[in-house]
Amino acid sequence: MNGSRKRSPQEIADALRDRIRAGALKAGDRLPTQAELAEEFGVERGTVRQALRALQDDGLLSNVSKGSPPRIAEPVSTHDEPQPTMVGLAPRLTEAFSAPHVRVDAACLTAETLMLALGEPVRLIHEGRIRPKSIDVRILLPSREINLAFPRPVGDRSEDEAPVHKRWLEQRNAQGHVLRHNLLSLRSSHGIDVHVSFRALPFTPPVKLYLLNGAEALIAYYMLTRREEEVESQTLEMYDALGSKALLFSFEKKSGEKDAAFVNESQKWFNALWETITSDLTLS
Repeated sequence: MNGSRKRSPQEIADALRDRIRAGALKAGDRLPTQAELAEEFGVERGTVRQALRALQDDGLLSNVSKGSPPRIAEPVSTHDEPQPTMVGLAPRLTEAFSAPHVRVDAACLTAETLMLALGEPVRLIHEGRIRPKSIDVRILLPSREINLAFPRPVGDRSEDEAPVHKRWLEQRNAQGHVLRHNLLSLRSSHGIDVHVSFRALPFTPPVKLYLLNGAEALIAYYMLTRREEEVESQTLEMYDALGSKALLFSFEKKSGEKDAAFVNESQKWFNALWETITSDLTLS
C-alpha cells in the first residue's frame, strides 16, 4: 500500500475498519505491530498511533497497552446502552436481515456508516447463514444543490467552499454506489428481490436515522469538530461531522409503549418526507 502520498490517520483507521467488517480481522485477533503497520502504509508510527486511538474510541480494539499490539474487540450484543454508530449499527442490521422481508430506511449526511455496516449481513448471506426473500432499502441524502450546514470551511473564505463541498459530494456518491452495488448483486448471486432507492433531502440532517423493519428506530446526533484535511493538494480547515463516533440510541417496539410510539412517529415522518420528495437522487 506504500505510495507517493502518505495516508492520514483517518484513512488508515478506515482501512483497518474495512478489514474488521469484512472478517479479515476477527474478534480476538491481534493487530500487526505499529512498526509493521507503519511500513505497510508508508507512514510514521505517530500516524499509526492516531489511527489506533480512533479505532479504540470506536470500541473496535481491546487490550490496548504499550506492551503489545491490541486485539480486535468482541462485538457488543447489548441494546441497552448507546454505542458509537460504527459499533452499534452492524449487529442490529444483521438481526434485521434475519427476517424474510427486510426494510431499511435511512436519513443521513452520507452513506458511509450504513455502507460499512451492511458488509456483515451481506457476508452472512453469502455464507448461507441468513437468507431473506426480499430487501428494500430507501435512503435520504442531502441534495447536491443545497448549501450544507456542514461540512463547512472555517472562516469566511468563499474560495474554500467549493473544494469542501466537492469532497463531500464525491464521498456521498462513491459510498452510495458501493452500497447499491453490494446489495443489488444479491439478485444474481442469491435470487433475492432487492430494491435500493435514493432521494434528495432539501436540508442538512442534524441526525442520522435508521429504521429497521418498522420495528426499531436508531438515532444519533452528529458531532461536529474543527479539523484539517488535504483536499486537492491544499490543506483546508473545516467544521465536519464525526458520524461514526456519534452515539447511536435504539428504540424498539418490543421495549414498551414509549419506544413503540417513537418508532411509529419516526416511520411516519420518514414516509411523509419520502413521498414529498418526488425526484430520485442521482449519484453523480
